Amino acid sequence: MSSDIKILPRSFYESADVTEASKSLIGKVICTRIDGVFTSGMITETEAYCGRNDKACHANDGLRTSRTEVMYGTPGHAYIYLCYGIHHLFNVVTNREGLADAVLIRGIQPLEGTDEMAGRRNKPADKPELADGPGKLTQALGITTGYNGIDLLGNKIWIEDRGVKFPDVRIFSSSRIGVDYAGEHAKRPWRFYLSGSKWVSSG
Repeated sequence: MSSDIKILPRSFYESADVTEASKSLIGKVICTRIDGVFTSGMITETEAYCGRNDKACHANDGLRTSRTEVMYGTPGHAYIYLCYGIHHLFNVVTNREGLADAVLIRGIQPLEGTDEMAGRRNKPADKPELADGPGKLTQALGITTGYNGIDLLGNKIWIEDRGVKFPDVRIFSSSRIGVDYAGEHAKRPWRFYLSGSKWVSSG
């Protein structure tokens, strides 16, 4: 591994502000080694969810279920759940144990292993629909709920800092997508995305 590539340490995920963690993940690179196959993509879109006073969060105000329990654990682990019985959605747990903050990864720009990603998705490697949505990118990267709770400091799924940093003016925010049930909380501008990137969901 090149000396300028660093796996994000536990301390990165211990950010006390989930919106800052969400913005900081833009430009980082999510990597997987599934069945011996390496794939990666640069994160272009995220959403922040807070375990306190956030009706859009699965663990809002102390709600604990078998599904959300991992959110209350050590930061730097993956929370992966099934949406609509079809899509495997990948989140990273942040802040500290007991608080249940998490960031949903919504979009990536494919970097390495694109032929494998295209095969998994049955989509062209150079088209945005390969990974411009949270369910699409997990399929492309080989991520399923079977990896729920995995430590992101391991060798199956991890996130790297490759020295890419975008100025604040390149990172736009909007309300989160698909959480209308949260009422006023749905209007919070907690979705962050890289402006000008084609690898961003259409909403």
